[in-house]
Amino acid sequence: MSVHGFWDFQETAQQTVARLKELNSSIDPITSLVARTDDAHTLLALAREEADQSALEESDREVSALAEEFARFELTTLLSGPYDAGNCYLPIHAGQGGAESKDWADMLHRMYTRYAERQGWKVDIVDAVPGEEAGFSSITLFVQGHYAFGYLSAEVGVHRLVRISPFDSAARRHTSFASVDCLPELPDQVDIVVDEEDLRLDFFRAGGAGGQHVNKTSSAVRITHLPTGIVVQCQNERSQHQNRHVAMNMLKVKLLRLEEEKRNKEMAGLYGPKGEIAWGSQIRSYVLQPYTLVKDHRTDHETGKVMDVLDGRIQEFIDAYLRLRASSRPGK
Repeated sequence: MSVHGFWDFQETAQQTVARLKELNSSIDPITSLVARTDDAHTLLALAREEADQSALEESDREVSALAEEFARFELTTLLSGPYDAGNCYLPIHAGQGGAESKDWADMLHRMYTRYAERQGWKVDIVDAVPGEEAGFSSITLFVQGHYAFGYLSAEVGVHRLVRISPFDSAARRHTSFASVDCLPELPDQVDIVVDEEDLRLDFFRAGGAGGQHVNKTSSAVRITHLPTGIVVQCQNERSQHQNRHVAMNMLKVKLLRLEEEKRNKEMAGLYGPKGEIAWGSQIRSYVLQPYTLVKDHRTDHETGKVMDVLDGRIQEFIDAYLRLRASSRPGK
């Protein structure tokens, strides 16, 4: 970067800097683990030599911390896909269940937002369609953070909630469904050509809860890709141009996925199977009544700490699925 003329071409220079940061983010954890392991080895040797019980206990704590850190680093080695290290879009759609399912979509929105915050990632709402009584019919999040796509791709599928309905005056138990998808943000160098004649563009006024995002101009954009029927929309950027740019990016990602499906004849690799947003297609169940349990039906991983999970503590479920996915790849 200090070479003369490096910054003369800003776009290329910024891509190089971004790539350097990505490489450093992979190398730095290894360097840190090696240094900490050496320090722990030295501390343990001194503690044994001097029979220092407090130093032995400190050494034991450091070894345990190193084991946890190594396990986290090992997990990132399972994320070797072309877009795993990048940002992602996370669409959430309410399924069967009326107001219940729309509220459930909102609960998932909060869960993933809290998870992202715990990871140190940034979350923006790209598009949201509020439900009539509560929650959202659909909401799309843009998650920016290292390995955001790699981790959140483990969440693709139908999520099922069982609870006593807050919308039922008889306090009966209800089952609700919502689907989660995960789309990678495409790097600038990945270009998918879309024929403008294949698109129908609709412009409308943006709207949001409490009037926060209400716009007096028709800045929201909905794009329909006529040959495939794919529909994307964005309403939360400041201008019609920005909304169109974000919507086009999402459309290109969906077209890329469609091509992947045609080649592979299955929603595998970048994406897991999603199916219908209804009974029998769920990947995970969250039960609040008559007992408390969260169970992933792909890995059989489960916990009774439902409220912790709904507060964004979902890493153990993601870890379990990523390990299962890695073990099922050809050659394993």
